[in-house]
Amino acid sequence: MALPFCATACYSVAPSSLSRSLPLLSSHSLSQMQFSHPFGLPSRLKWTSEARKPQSHRVFCLHDTKAAVVTGKSWDKLILGSDVPVLVEFYASWCGPCQMVHRIIDEIATEYSGSLKCFVLDADNDLKVAESCDVKAVPVVLLFKNGEKCESVIGTMPKEFYVAAIERVLAS
Repeated sequence: MALPFCATACYSVAPSSLSRSLPLLSSHSLSQMQFSHPFGLPSRLKWTSEARKPQSHRVFCLHDTKAAVVTGKSWDKLILGSDVPVLVEFYASWCGPCQMVHRIIDEIATEYSGSLKCFVLDADNDLKVAESCDVKAVPVVLLFKNGEKCESVIGTMPKEFYVAAIERVLAS
């Protein structure tokens, strides 16, 4: 019997393609943490004497996302210049609730493929864009049509809130 597939991968050392990192954790705090698989399967993480040496580790988590990344450099072209409505999730790498919103946005990106473009923007890395959109906290989801902001969902909400906002934008 095949085990369920999980698209989230955690690394103790960042892959070269990953440019951001999470705060440092000491090896003592790592050894105190209990890791579990999201489906209740046994963890494959094994501690060795090397892992218990007093040193710092960075923990990186990757999630295969359906929403593309937008930055300050690509903002005008991808968001303001889009010919179809656009959804942008403003997030921060340290924000737990943002991870829950990521999952919802991934589902929406799949369901509305062709009629809506979905993007994510790291508000910490692109403060100017976040400030220009009046984003004061994360997570925030903004919807744009014809280069104009027309809907927003602030905070972590059920999927129905995002879908209702999308449907209002598509109907207008």
